Amino acid sequence: MKEFDEFVTIMRRLRNECPWDKEQTHESLKKHFVEEAYEALDAIDRKNFDDLKGELGDVALQVLFHSIIAEEEKKFTLEEVFTAINAKLIRRHPHIYGEAVVNSGAEQSALWETIKMTEGRMSVLEGIPNHYPALMKAEKVQKKASKVGFDWTKKEDVWKKVEEEISELHEAVESGNKEHTHKEFGDVLFSLVNYSRFIGVDPEEALHTTVKSFTDRFTFIEKRLQELGKDIHTTSLVEMDELWNEAKGHE
Repeated sequence: MKEFDEFVTIMRRLRNECPWDKEQTHESLKKHFVEEAYEALDAIDRKNFDDLKGELGDVALQVLFHSIIAEEEKKFTLEEVFTAINAKLIRRHPHIYGEAVVNSGAEQSALWETIKMTEGRMSVLEGIPNHYPALMKAEKVQKKASKVGFDWTKKEDVWKKVEEEISELHEAVESGNKEHTHKEFGDVLFSLVNYSRFIGVDPEEALHTTVKSFTDRFTFIEKRLQELGKDIHTTSLVEMDELWNEAKGHE
């Protein structure tokens, strides 16, 4: 593709001639990689496809940037990046490129995990990035364990576990043991993530939705107080709560 070849040519030149680009390393670019991915997700949420087009280009830039740095360090080449992903896609889709039979997405997902284990992985849970957000990581761990049968069978039992963990958290808080409280709070979150799987809710997306709702309502309070000529720092909780309910009424 002509445009892709031009993309590579531009980046190689920038890497050679631009002071900022020349200074970058795999480590210095890590935060940019994550930022660009999140910006692409934001464009998807907003259904803004012009923005998404641009953000996907930024994500592609990060892939190319890391590949060029690796070439310079004699670690691997850009061509090897694409050779590896092509081979992986073919290897992990034997129902398309081989004789395997798959009748559902769930069967394909299980087959995918089985193939991973034949590729040298020592654990079903291996390969989950440490940098995942905690809720997303918890869900990923649980789903991987579930694929080999280590899971609850009924959502009612999962909810009982949630209630059990909440009770244990309350006991830990009352005991004043900070370390124990920390652990039990994590157990509550983990059990809630478990329950989210059984009721078909994405925990990360659910919390994002709630945070956005809170932000929108709080911003409404700030705007209304400004219109009334009041300072939020001296406004009573009662008045702010009234405006909070007013914000809910506008939703």
